[in-house]
Amino acid sequence: MQKKGHLVKSVAPGSIAQEMEIEPGDRILAIDDTEIEDIFDYQFMTQNDYLEVLLEKRDGEQLILEIYKDFEEDLGILFENGLMDEYRHCRNKCIFCFIDQMPKGMRETLYFKDDDSRLSFLQGNYVTLTNMSDHDIDRICRYHLSPINISFHTMNPKLRCSMLNNRFAGEALKKVDVLNQAGIRMNGQIVLCKGINDGQELDYSIRRLMEYIPNLESVSVVPVGLSKYREGLYPLEPFEKEDACKVLEMIHHYQKLCYEKFGIHFIHASDEWYILAGEELPEEERYDGYLQLENGVGMVRLLLNEFREALDQRRKSGEWSKKRLDGTVLELSMATGTLAYPYIDRMVKEVMEAFPNYKIYLYPITNHFFGERITVSGLLTGQDIRDQLAGRKLGERLLLPQNVLRSGEDVFLDDLHVSDLEKALQVPVNIVKSSGYDFLDAIMIDG
Repeated sequence: MQKKGHLVKSVAPGSIAQEMEIEPGDRILAIDDTEIEDIFDYQFMTQNDYLEVLLEKRDGEQLILEIYKDFEEDLGILFENGLMDEYRHCRNKCIFCFIDQMPKGMRETLYFKDDDSRLSFLQGNYVTLTNMSDHDIDRICRYHLSPINISFHTMNPKLRCSMLNNRFAGEALKKVDVLNQAGIRMNGQIVLCKGINDGQELDYSIRRLMEYIPNLESVSVVPVGLSKYREGLYPLEPFEKEDACKVLEMIHHYQKLCYEKFGIHFIHASDEWYILAGEELPEEERYDGYLQLENGVGMVRLLLNEFREALDQRRKSGEWSKKRLDGTVLELSMATGTLAYPYIDRMVKEVMEAFPNYKIYLYPITNHFFGERITVSGLLTGQDIRDQLAGRKLGERLLLPQNVLRSGEDVFLDDLHVSDLEKALQVPVNIVKSSGYDFLDAIMIDG
């Protein structure tokens, strides 16, 4: 039988919780005589400047703590379960789901499909709304939680049921009206599938979604990712250059219309479309403050702009031009996915032109593990990097982008560790954060 309440994992030093002698292993049973359902209830109910917390100590003793604090001041408690509830599994069987396209034998957590609105607020995950009850919607509106990220895919209810393989998927779109009426801020995404929700369907979806401006702040359009493990799955085709040009033409048309009418560009194409179409990336102003970076919208533009700003600062300072006056050359290497390679190559060449004592070897890594159509660095595996860099010139160290690793760990998607890669290639591996400033710093740290 599961014990009631929420288990305290740790307490921040100097926090209110520490002052009240709350300890790891204790349980929060209620606040102001109300049981806590999950992290939303907890955060909402702990905002007040006076709380009565029902606490159960590890030995079973229960006591009420009277807490006086500043409004919205955090108690400093980290719970054993970050959501303070079970994670909600996705109930859909989307025709484009990438998890269904993964090979067997990988770690179990990679196969978990979440569709949990709470992760949308906490981590920026996208939800389909099919997993949300009226109670969930009511709580979002009551607590005025914003923003929520929604996977629309299409605004055609019948087509949405078909794409998500869920007969309630079309009806779920009505929840957007409730959120909109409550003034909840939203962001959206459309995973575009060739011949299914593109063309006239995409045109219809954009026009319908525009009706939710300004509460719906942005919508990204991303191409479906197709791995080589699609046996038995819905037959989807990859987009070609001509398709990408048509998608961009439509998006640019509506960006112009939205900007003239609402002052925002609203609908955004992910970087893949521009690269596939062979078109220049939009200028920074077109991204409306980079609201969709996690979906690959403007990621390359931001990287380039930050890098060039950092490079100009280095040039003007003259600091780095004085290094290695003995004439020695620093050799190092970098690896990235094939999608970003042309842009990283441009940046590397600019560094070597500005600072001739640097020799940088840049290698594009083809994704053999998932298939060559998967071109982003975030889905590269350790074994692909290891195998394709074996025997290559790597210099004094190898630089890899942070997104090749599992968040907060030194493990690749295929469970290879950074130390395993270092041992195999006989070179130190440095992990580089995502900004253009970090990119240049990582190169020149030993300069």
